[in-house]
Parts: sequence; structure tokens; C-alpha cells
Amino acid sequence: MFHLTRALDPASGLPLYEQLYRSLAEQVRSGELPAGARMPGKRSLAAELSVSVNTVDAAYQMLAAEGYLESRPRSGFYVQQYRALPPRTPEPAPAKPPAAPEPRRQAVRFDLSTGGVDPRLFPFRTWARLQKELLYSSPELLAPGDPRGEAELRRALAGYLEEYRGVQCSADQIVVGAGVEYLLGLLSRLLPGPAAVENPGYPRARRVFENCGLCCRFLPVDEGGLSVKALEGSDAAVCYVTPSHQFPTGVTMPAGRRAELLHWAAQKPGERYIIEDDYDSEFRFDTRPLPSLQGMAGADGPVVYLSTCSRSLAPGIRIAYMVLPRHLLPAWEKAFSSYSGTVSRFEQQTLARFINEGHFTRHLARERVAYKARRTALAEALKGAFGPGELRLRGLHPGLHLLAQIKNAPPDTELVRAAQAEGVKLAPLSAYYQTDRDSCPPSTLVLGYGALEDSLCEELAATLKRACTAARESSFTE
Repeated sequence: MFHLTRALDPASGLPLYEQLYRSLAEQVRSGELPAGARMPGKRSLAAELSVSVNTVDAAYQMLAAEGYLESRPRSGFYVQQYRALPPRTPEPAPAKPPAAPEPRRQAVRFDLSTGGVDPRLFPFRTWARLQKELLYSSPELLAPGDPRGEAELRRALAGYLEEYRGVQCSADQIVVGAGVEYLLGLLSRLLPGPAAVENPGYPRARRVFENCGLCCRFLPVDEGGLSVKALEGSDAAVCYVTPSHQFPTGVTMPAGRRAELLHWAAQKPGERYIIEDDYDSEFRFDTRPLPSLQGMAGADGPVVYLSTCSRSLAPGIRIAYMVLPRHLLPAWEKAFSSYSGTVSRFEQQTLARFINEGHFTRHLARERVAYKARRTALAEALKGAFGPGELRLRGLHPGLHLLAQIKNAPPDTELVRAAQAEGVKLAPLSAYYQTDRDSCPPSTLVLGYGALEDSLCEELAATLKRACTAARESSFTE
């Protein structure tokens, strides 16, 4: 007589076939049903359990699909060999420290992180109209697309970059991907190492390079950007730079320094490369931006141009792009032509139309006006709250963040802790140093104002002043 390890319960929320399947699977795993044993016929088991034949058949089919049973034509179902899993070694219970009261976390009232943008500036109506038209008129966009990105978008980007950034390229040199980190990860597999990165600099670039097996060399940044002298003294074969708006110091690399950088790469053609991250070149308020490094080097020079729509549109759109030198295209095709695209084709086609119909340039013009007014309001509010001589502001002209150096301020850790207690999310400049933090200007905060509401500038400034005072008092007490 066949016996189940547990009875079927019609009142259970679990279907009977599922209960039977689980019970039989457990018997196979435990060895109660030995390998090679013939299972009862479906009709006889159904009669014994007082269930329908369909219930038994469904359970048997699931067990056969998962390899617990084998179905033999005109013979029935047989138990398959099953090797019991090795016993799990119990992990020792971690020693519990004395319970400490949970620190009270202040809700974030002011988000001054550098990646923030103002969602109210997003062109909702135009973007929605263009995307709706595509959804109804282009069902073919549901199929897989070109791994380099939509041809229409790459052509639109090539035209835009040539006109506004002086980039020299054709559409076939452009690769579209879901974020700068993704593209940098692909690129790292095509380039030699080690990689030179700015110090202070963009921490995710270092993470991507190291995750891809490239060693990093951390080179100092001065008032002209990355030190080419330090680069020449290193063994780096790749140099990652943000020349138009160095992150996070905000300095712009002058034309002479750019020429020196290109000469460094030209000393070993095909063995040295420059990655130009032009992440927020659209936002330059008081002076005209210098042309791109890529434009100075030419379409087949040693520069890979990298940029993103995260700040000009929104981080959630996840559209970034890079321009490869022509001589790197065969290597990219060989390594990645079988990959799938990582950005929705509908989003890509929407952006292509957004650019081609002139909406993008008008949108950027509106953003510049709004962000420039916010920068000015924030700078004035900070100067008013701290008073003459207490505060030095830097990096005001380009980008969506600025540096605020506070005179006679407490250590960065105390200052950030006091700001967090007041609901202010920010980071000190020292957090962007990979090495040599002693060279960091003291008590300098990186204030991103992209997501800040205009009406809150004065309240934010007063809050920062209060946090600074509290940090001084706390530091003095300790």
C-alpha cells in the first residue's frame, strides 16, 4: 500500500495537486521512495487518495518535469536517482552587543547631492506627446534594436555634438548605453591599463575601472585641472578626465593644458587614450565653454568622448553615450556586437525626435535660466547667512554644484554630522579624495543645487550656518 508522508487537506488554500507534488518530492529527497521504484498508477492512486485522476496526473507531470520521476511509455512513472544534498554547517550565532538606542534620523529636507536635478523642469508634455506618437505608430520598436543604439538617435547626437561641443564624429562612432558606468565598463575592456584618474575625482569611475581589472593611478588636480606633469611621471596608459568642469572642484582645463594632455597621448599612438567625461557641459552660465578635447584631437584621435542626459533631462531616463575613435570600432564590434541594447528603443527614438525638432536646445535654454537664477540666489543667501569673510564660494560658473569653504570650521566629520542632524544631505570635498586627503582644502562642502527649490535657498543657508555653529560647539566640547 502506498502512503503519503502527509495527508492532503481539501480545506487548505493550496491546490490538491500542489500538496501531492510537494509530499512526493519530499519522499524522493528523503529516500523513502527509492530510485527505480515504480509509482502507483494514476487511477489507483486517485482512488486511494479520493482525488481526481487529473490531480494525480498534474502532480506526476510536475515531478517528471523537475527530474524526480521518469515517464516510461506504457509502463508508468519511476523514481529517478536523487543524491541527498550535503548537510548544512550551522553558522555560529553572532555575539549580540549590548542593545543601544537607535539614533534618531532626521528626515532629509535639503538634498544637496551632486546628482540631483529639478524634476519640475522636465518637459513632461512634449516628451509624453512624442512618446505617445511613437507607441501608436512604431510597433517595430518592440523588437530588439542595434546594440550601438538607434540609428536615428546616433545621427541626432552626432549633429548636436558637432554644433554645440565641436565633436568630430559620424553616427557609426556613437554607442548609446544605460548610464556612464555601463559604457565605461565596456570601454575598460577595450583599453590598456593602468588608468589615471583625478584626485579628487568621480569615485564611480575608479570603482568601474577596478571592477574591470584596471589598476588606478590617482593624480592631483590644480587650478588648471589634472596635472599632466604627474601623468607623464606615471605608468598610466589611459587618462580619465573631466576637463570642461572638473568634478568636484569645478575648475576648467585651459587650452594649453588640454594641448599638453593630447601630446601625452600622441607620444604612443594606439597605446595611450584619454577618456573625456563631458558630464554637464550644457550648464555654463557666464562664459562660453571651450570645445571638447575630442574635437581638438579629431575623429580618429586618442580621445573617447563620454556624456549623459542624466542632468539635462533626468537620471531615470538612463541615456548616456560615447564617441569611439574610428580605429577602436572593429574591437568594439568584435567584443560587443552580440550584446543587446540597454536603453528602451522608445526612449531613444523619443530623444531623437526631441533633438531633431529643436525641443532639446530650447529645453536647455530654459534650464540654464532657471539654474543660473538658483545658483545666484543660493550664493547670495549663503553670503548673507555667514557674513563677510566667513565663507568662500568657488565653482560658481559651470555645472550644478559649487564649493563652499567655511573659515575656522570644525572637522569635516563633525560638520557633516551636524548638517545631517538638521536634515541637510551633503558631502565634504575630502570625501572625493582617493589618496592624499591632507592636501584637501579644509572645511569645504560640495553643494549640489540641482534639486533645491528656489524658495528654500535662504532657509538652507540659515540651516547650514546653524549646523556649522553646532559643529563648532560640539568639537570644542569634545
